[in-house]
Amino acid sequence: MYRFLLTPRWWGINVFVLLAIPFCIFMGSWQLGRFEDRVRDHRTAEATASTARTEPARPLAAMLPVTTETSGRQTTAKGRYGKQLLVPGRELDGRSGYYVLTLLRVDGGKALPVVRGWLPGTADPAKAPAAPTGEVTVTGALQASESPGSNGVSTAGGLPAGQTAAISAASLVNLVPYTPYDAWITLGKADSGMKAVPPAAPDNTGLDLKAFQNLGYTGEWFVFAGFVVFMWFRLLRREVEFARDAELGLLPEAPWAEDSAEAGEKVSGDTGTTPATPSATA
Repeated sequence: MYRFLLTPRWWGINVFVLLAIPFCIFMGSWQLGRFEDRVRDHRTAEATASTARTEPARPLAAMLPVTTETSGRQTTAKGRYGKQLLVPGRELDGRSGYYVLTLLRVDGGKALPVVRGWLPGTADPAKAPAAPTGEVTVTGALQASESPGSNGVSTAGGLPAGQTAAISAASLVNLVPYTPYDAWITLGKADSGMKAVPPAAPDNTGLDLKAFQNLGYTGEWFVFAGFVVFMWFRLLRREVEFARDAELGLLPEAPWAEDSAEAGEKVSGDTGTTPATPSATA
């Protein structure tokens, strides 16, 4: 009864099932691992944020390059403020405004972008407080360079002179006359009546939509694996029933045979009995 499993058709079905199930399980496990990694990074970022409030600030050189472990931690740097830029389209406490970004020139000729605070409304250089003069020491939370389109960073171009959409070395290198660090800091205490900008969590470390998409994909792949198994048993059951009915002679007549029979009856009905041909008389 099960000899049909050795036919080429069922060989193809069986090979497909044997390949599809492990593939679906592997993809589901991989997506689940991605979700677990995001949960782990989220917990690490929360732990870093809580300890960063109490631990002493470390020198900038010891904190670079920025990683998920150093992002958000307190760092300190000494130098002189230089060029100032505005970062429009930034929200704080549900209000729209802009960051006041000033480049701190440190030893070695490089510059550290420092967000000195946030102001509400449209970006206006006249309202942005001037940076302190002389040598200063700044302390703030270390942040990784921003990427346009992530964490609310605008992708708009064509901004007026003195403004930038993203705080990153790639964006600032064309706007300032010195080499910027591939990092920036936000002051814990804002200057001159501005509001301090809280540090943001590193990219891909929060339980955001992408994290729950990974969890949703996990369920989809396991459902696909179950569907493949279900369809294989369903096909097997139908084939067994077909073979059993064939052995018992219960299979219905093939449609083509019925059509042939109906066609034959129609021909007979139309022609009837062929009349006899009159015999010729001498």
